[in-house]
Amino acid sequence: MPKASDSEVKLQHIQKTFGGFKASNDVNLTIEKGRIIGLLGPSGSGKTTILRMIAGLERPDSGDIYIGGQRVNDIEPGKRGIGFVFQNYALFRYMTVRENIAFGLTIQKTPKKKIKERVDALTELVGLKDFGHRYPMQLSGGQRQRVAFARALAPEPELLLLDEPFAAIDAKVRKELRGWLRKAIHKLGITSIFVTHDQDEAVEVADDIVIVNRGHIEQTGTPVEIYQQPRTPFVADFIGEAVHVPDFTIFKGFENGRASGAHEGIIRPEFLEIGANDSEMRMPLASETGTVRGVYFRGNNAEVDVEVKGQLLKGTRSLEKPPLHEGDTAKVFIHRIYSFAGGRTEILENRAKRIDSVII
Repeated sequence: MPKASDSEVKLQHIQKTFGGFKASNDVNLTIEKGRIIGLLGPSGSGKTTILRMIAGLERPDSGDIYIGGQRVNDIEPGKRGIGFVFQNYALFRYMTVRENIAFGLTIQKTPKKKIKERVDALTELVGLKDFGHRYPMQLSGGQRQRVAFARALAPEPELLLLDEPFAAIDAKVRKELRGWLRKAIHKLGITSIFVTHDQDEAVEVADDIVIVNRGHIEQTGTPVEIYQQPRTPFVADFIGEAVHVPDFTIFKGFENGRASGAHEGIIRPEFLEIGANDSEMRMPLASETGTVRGVYFRGNNAEVDVEVKGQLLKGTRSLEKPPLHEGDTAKVFIHRIYSFAGGRTEILENRAKRIDSVII
């Protein structure tokens, strides 16, 4: 079992194949002690396989897994010092909340006094102090997930793994539980790794996000780094509300393209300024004319789809401005574009902004 003083996790050159499907393709990952890591990717990307190999529920075909500096490839799951929270809670329905939380300690034959003290502390931590004698079916989905969280923590693991922990919970409770979970994990200081396909979930909970695609890691970084500095076309396309543009040289300010000849790119909603007419635009001469194809109320603003030169772009517009309607003519200024070349991304600023900044 890893020492409490060192819970760093390392995966080195991990390969895992199921039949003809390569679930992990030379996966290399280092996780610092005390960090909350979100494994984010589309279905079938290999993120759950990584989690299960760390837990010992799957064995890599090759490569090494280290927890706390110890190679754990041949160590059985129960001896890796890991707490695991399953997507479907996996609670024992005929056991009370307290009995569920105490289960692991009971199996370890922990003294009853210590079990009681540990369960008391955990029911307090997860906000279920007054629910200890209830059964799982008497709890809400969010409360059940808190019990599963407490049960995983009961044996005092050095590493916590969570497999889509909010998937079975309704949207409102899920949002509340995200903030609670992040605070609880940071309070404990336990290294944690969770799997999700929900971008909002990853951004709100994780200290660092690992983007997984087709069995390999595309990028690792903080939520801000991942969003603002995508390193590959996949990350730029996968994160946020991105619109793929086959040839960005059709737009004003980007006509010259790149010397490499790569003209493929991504445009995000925040890269656009959308106005009803020239008077609303800061740079009317550099703005495109388009047709509104859809307007959607989003609470604090309106999401607007505008067709410009045959390309449907997505942007936002303040509700304080005169409303746009489907079929209206609109003005669009594209501030920047993510350009692809050689499997990498580069941010291109509109030429009009560059010229304007020189004049100023």
